[in-house]
Amino acid sequence: MSASNLATLPAVTRGEEAYRAARRAKRRQMLLGGALLLACLLAAAWVSEAHPATLWAGLPRIGEYFARILPDLRWHALLADAETEGSIAFWLYRLPEWSLLILETANMAALATLMGSAAALLLAFPASRNIAPSPLAFHLARRSLEALRTVPEIVYALIFVWAFGVGPLAGILAIALHSAGANGKLFAEAIENADLKAWEGVESAGGSWLHACRFAVLPQVLPNILSYLLLRFEVNIRSASVIGFVGAGGIGEELYKVISFNYYEEISAIVLLIILTVSMVDLLSERLRHAAIGRLETAR
Repeated sequence: MSASNLATLPAVTRGEEAYRAARRAKRRQMLLGGALLLACLLAAAWVSEAHPATLWAGLPRIGEYFARILPDLRWHALLADAETEGSIAFWLYRLPEWSLLILETANMAALATLMGSAAALLLAFPASRNIAPSPLAFHLARRSLEALRTVPEIVYALIFVWAFGVGPLAGILAIALHSAGANGKLFAEAIENADLKAWEGVESAGGSWLHACRFAVLPQVLPNILSYLLLRFEVNIRSASVIGFVGAGGIGEELYKVISFNYYEEISAIVLLIILTVSMVDLLSERLRHAAIGRLETAR
């Protein structure tokens, strides 16, 4: 309907026509956006060679591999000793050694999380747009955090293995650097959502920028920071298991060895231990997070 015809209609009818026209325009925009998204997905699949025929041919091989790594457990020997084939003890015959490596992995993740989060907290305040001391400090802090989290942990691990040799130190430093970048962004976003009335009060009382960060902002965002820290610890458990593939210590190094030598049942045993460890850390972190946040909220 033309604009001249629309002007002669009653107000209610004009409103309905305008609403229908807006809906049609929105529907066209959604269809156009969906078509562009589909075209981009198809182009990405073609560039990455994710052809349906290749996927269809590879799926049975995935099932075959999982079938190989499953343990040969036998019901009549399930609870027998480690010398009896088909028992759980025979499957997990290196459990003490693997448990120590799991503990080393958890220690790597914990230390790296603390180191990275400490650095992230220091950079988060100047990286927050609402309280940055200057535009230069804001951009320097933001770009530094982006650079830290852009490089994958395994690349950092390769560099530190070359510099410090094979061992947990390379893994700790690699995870700490990436954690600093990832947590720094989350901490800065939490600070940007803080109420600045307390900040203004500290400044009016003669407090410095550091005083305002410590006494006005940090108490507000501490529950969020603690939550992000514990969540990052859970993520770093998985990361510490992976970077061991390049010699950065932990259970990942052992997992790489058994995969390289095709010790199929040992692969499933180590993967099961990693899954159990991550699940336990998840449950523990959730309890600690809720307890700590509850105490902080009560104190406030």
